[in-house]
Amino acid sequence: MTKAEARARAFAARKAAHAAGQGAAADHLTAWLAPHRGKTLAGYMPMRTEIDPLSAMAAHDGPVCVPVIEAPGQPLLFRRWTPQAKMVQGTFGALVPADGDWLVPEVVIVPLVAFDARGYRLGYGGGFYDRTLEGLRRHAPVLAVGFAFAAQEQAAVPIEATDQPLDALVTEKGILIF
Repeated sequence: MTKAEARARAFAARKAAHAAGQGAAADHLTAWLAPHRGKTLAGYMPMRTEIDPLSAMAAHDGPVCVPVIEAPGQPLLFRRWTPQAKMVQGTFGALVPADGDWLVPEVVIVPLVAFDARGYRLGYGGGFYDRTLEGLRRHAPVLAVGFAFAAQEQAAVPIEATDQPLDALVTEKGILIF
């Protein structure tokens, strides 16, 4: 299966799952994050049918940041976020903090289109998270936790040599550790 075919199948599954609600997904994510208190956490601002991590981000006991796209082909940068932060529309329509400190995350909540039991994810195709995780992991250990609906799982997502594996994945059905 090509990445385009896998994405089409996963978008349809995600749309249906989103309509049904995310159940206990945010609670599972909060529980997975609890041992990482004090560490800088990168979350994301959900768009369209992405699963929503905001309550887990707000509950995190430590600094929280969200990604900012500076330019195509570049790694993500991360700006401090709080629930009260003034947000503006960024690249590709994602909300980003209007101002604030730039942080380096130690734990990254990764949005995705599809995932598999090997710990690989399929994103939107820009390579932003793969580039970012590779760069961060060159300097220090960084945990990557995928956050998705269980319906987004595929038998095997197509991967390339540059794809960065996840350390864990959280869905409304529970937590997978890779």
